Amino acid sequence: MRRLFGTDGIRGMANLYPMTTEIAMQVGRGLAFLVKQKSHRHRIVIGKDTRLSGYMIENALAAGICSMGVDILLVGPLPTPGIAFITTSMRADAGVVISASHNPFADNGIKIFAADGYKLPDADELAIEDLIFSQKMASLRPTAEEVGRASRIDDARGRYIVYLKNAFPADHSLDDLHIILDCANGAGYGVAPHVFSELGAKVTTIGVEPDGTNINRSCGALCPEVMAAKVRETGADIGLALDGDADRLIVADETGTILDGDQIMAICAADLLAEDKLHHKTLVATVMSNLGLEQFMLAQGGHLERTPVGDRYVVERMRTRGYNFGGEQSGHLIFLDHNTTGDGILAALRLLGVMLKQNKRLSELAGLMTAAPQVLVNVRLKQPVALARIKGLPELISAREAELGREGRILIRPSGTEPLIRVMVEGPDQARINLMAQEICAHIQQQTK
Repeated sequence: MRRLFGTDGIRGMANLYPMTTEIAMQVGRGLAFLVKQKSHRHRIVIGKDTRLSGYMIENALAAGICSMGVDILLVGPLPTPGIAFITTSMRADAGVVISASHNPFADNGIKIFAADGYKLPDADELAIEDLIFSQKMASLRPTAEEVGRASRIDDARGRYIVYLKNAFPADHSLDDLHIILDCANGAGYGVAPHVFSELGAKVTTIGVEPDGTNINRSCGALCPEVMAAKVRETGADIGLALDGDADRLIVADETGTILDGDQIMAICAADLLAEDKLHHKTLVATVMSNLGLEQFMLAQGGHLERTPVGDRYVVERMRTRGYNFGGEQSGHLIFLDHNTTGDGILAALRLLGVMLKQNKRLSELAGLMTAAPQVLVNVRLKQPVALARIKGLPELISAREAELGREGRILIRPSGTEPLIRVMVEGPDQARINLMAQEICAHIQQQTK
């Protein structure tokens, strides 16, 4: 049974359990203990986003890791996929990201990559929890020259920028394109503008002045309307919005119409299918992706395979079955031919590459997929509650599913990162599913107040 780790690492309000310096230090010690099973001098990369509490958590993690005789490599603010890249390129034993992704600035989190750049397996996360709560490490304290050292990789951003540019088609440039780029005052602010401008684009930036408290605040992938409005105002060719740790991407076409992860996946999957580069002709997405994406893949002669919600589950399915492209409606897009995790900047480059190769504006490509009417609503709770304990909820869902039949579906799930219950309803009529979602949300609120 998990006590610290959720679907995407450890997450919570900074300086309150479990996101305390005490727990962070113990996580550092536990991770260092795990990697020391190999016989060489050990190194762990630590990176973060732009939250004020990042300094506090970073120092606690570093102290815990060094106290177990493992060296650390500090990279400062860098996108989550950038830390995965640095971990593998430096042949480090692990990489740690201090970020709460799309959450408000008061939250923070810890997620860990293994040496191969993939997120730490469940078994290793549970092993770290066991080490922390069993006190097995209490007597393990290296001394003298065996204590770990800390150093900083000053050119980490530059290395990642070069890597990203190399993922863009060599026979194209972004000359004559005007891009609106919203970095959410997060980890992408020092990387993304350079990538697109160095490839030739005119870049108008939003959210590139982090102050420790403004990450994700009325900007970025959570508020793409800001970016879309700027596209309309300036007549730009495309708008790109990243989230706080730059592993998500939401876009707007030249008219300011917003496209979510499903629509981006449809465009990129169709291009890969046309070039016979989509392995097994299969796109991997989660249960949250729109029915329209599934129907689109079938029409293209391909297949959509679904997983539970969470980009780690998408990646796991891709690795075990040999697929190379997948993602989430929320904007996590994973191109396993290029990186081991979701990468918002890389995804934008791949999308731009398709536009240039086909010589089409984004609005033309956006019409490939017809989304089924869908409504997504979050019900905020005072504290997490198991769905099975909400009186009358299963019966209500069954009744509404019976009304929808094969023309729609209902998905109710607790968030793995916040005290929320997420309600999704799909069906042929928008007004009808809106009413169903409102009814279900009202029932949850009534039974959990």
